[in-house]
Amino acid sequence: MESKKSKILIIGVTGRLGFELAKASLNSFHPTFGLVRDSAFSDPHKSQKLHTLSDSGVTLIKGSLQDEDILIEALKQVDVVICAVSSKQVPEQKLLISAIKRVGCIKRFLPSEFGSDPERSQVSDLDHNFYSRKSEIRRIIEAEGIPHTYVCCNFFTSFFLPSLVQPGLKSPPRDEVTIFSDGTAKGVFVKESDVAAFAINTVDDARTLNKVLYLRPPGNVYSMNELVGIWEGKIGKTLKKIYITEDELLKKIRETPYPENMELVFIYSAFVKGDHTYFKIESSGGLEGTQLYPQITYTTISESLDTLL
Repeated sequence: MESKKSKILIIGVTGRLGFELAKASLNSFHPTFGLVRDSAFSDPHKSQKLHTLSDSGVTLIKGSLQDEDILIEALKQVDVVICAVSSKQVPEQKLLISAIKRVGCIKRFLPSEFGSDPERSQVSDLDHNFYSRKSEIRRIIEAEGIPHTYVCCNFFTSFFLPSLVQPGLKSPPRDEVTIFSDGTAKGVFVKESDVAAFAINTVDDARTLNKVLYLRPPGNVYSMNELVGIWEGKIGKTLKKIYITEDELLKKIRETPYPENMELVFIYSAFVKGDHTYFKIESSGGLEGTQLYPQITYTTISESLDTLL
């Protein structure tokens, strides 16, 4: 391992994951930079985050993914780039990739993925190009020969776990619960701060160069039936189960307008099709984060559910 820590530029530091990435980068003693849009400084919530990061030692650079000159100036100061923009902004990484290619000094690029593997999604007829946009970025990175790592962490715990995968609910059910299909397909949940810790560990690791890092932490991979069982154990009560068949769910997806139906598409992908877990990581040529970095302590689903009691 290199003793000198790579300098890391994070794009999207005011977002939920970007903020955690910046903190994890500082915790690992990387000189850390954040590319921030001008508008973020006038948004009270974002500016508070920026103050926190700046006080902790993050160097903030004003600029956006649309400004190639500023991108190039920012890139010249660092070794690694991590993009954590929202899924809507995924296509906007094209100019960033061409700037990375131009400066020629970037040792690793982690594009904005941080979900399930776009190459293994079985819902591409339903997802309004959600995954194909991410795949397109992969193809451009590879065509340009840019050293990369793709991080596939599946679901964030903040996304579906607070409702126990119940669309429309803000907290876990106490009486009845909806289970999709037969409830046996397993999904994966990882806390944002843990995703960030795993991602930062990859940047100077030769093993992860041009590889996909998957996160399937033991204790965080469960089917709907298992999730409901864990929750019932915690509240000491058996919930009434309502099963929705695959056909019923598909009908609902098609009847619900976009983008409101995307929540259902993600549920269908993970908990009916099993997109998080249907393939073996080893035979896919990928690596599993908890096996590579056993020293990282992460929050389990059971611990996350404890906070919802």
